[in-house]
Amino acid sequence: MTAPGGVRATARILARGDGRGGTSLPVLEGEGPLAVRRTRGSGAEARVLLVGAMSGPLGGDHFTVTAEAVQGARLRVGSAAATLALPGQDKAGARYDVRLAVADDAELHWLPEQLISANGSDLQVTTRADLAPTARLVLREEQVLGRSGEEPGRLTSRLAVRIGGRAVLDQELACGPGAPGGWDGPAGLAGHRAVGQVVVVRPSFATRPPTARTAGEGAAVMPLAGPAVLVTAVAPDALRLRRLLDEALASLDRD
Repeated sequence: MTAPGGVRATARILARGDGRGGTSLPVLEGEGPLAVRRTRGSGAEARVLLVGAMSGPLGGDHFTVTAEAVQGARLRVGSAAATLALPGQDKAGARYDVRLAVADDAELHWLPEQLISANGSDLQVTTRADLAPTARLVLREEQVLGRSGEEPGRLTSRLAVRIGGRAVLDQELACGPGAPGGWDGPAGLAGHRAVGQVVVVRPSFATRPPTARTAGEGAAVMPLAGPAVLVTAVAPDALRLRRLLDEALASLDRD
């Protein structure tokens, strides 16, 4: 549970096609530790950075970010730095909720930097993406368990994707102290300290789905029951994890 004394903060991004081949941002707002900044885009794409104005989330904090792409928008959202989950003074858990929505003929690339679970922290992350039938999405999540040389905190991460109201993915990963047994065993992370996934949704996958395969040592490509594919990877560190995910993502364009 989130402690009553923790920080509550929200950020909201709304992108809309401007009718001239570009993307406007009629809503771009954040508060407290969640600041949002528009950066230089490319072509029809608008780009936004999440900028952490404070450390966190700390124990007891509850952050919420929503991003919506409508009416032909092309939106890319990243972050200026990694997110560091830290323990609070009262040892309470923290929450970080991400809500994504993509309309027909719109596209969203959700590409934040890594989430680092520091020793003693307790963070629950929930990411939900709701897409229209012809929406397009690239969603990347990367978690690093502990800073250099330290044991991780507890991290629970749930990722759910719906297309046209139908669930195509709903998975949860729990790691660190208090997590169900086996999370670090051969059927789990097998001693690795970086784990990540990329979900790619393209209407073309409905007729030409990617093939299921391994993608380098520690990565796999798995078609989902819809015009979507899931790439998962484990690695010894964040650098290797990013490389595995990038290589697997690039391979989808060659299918």
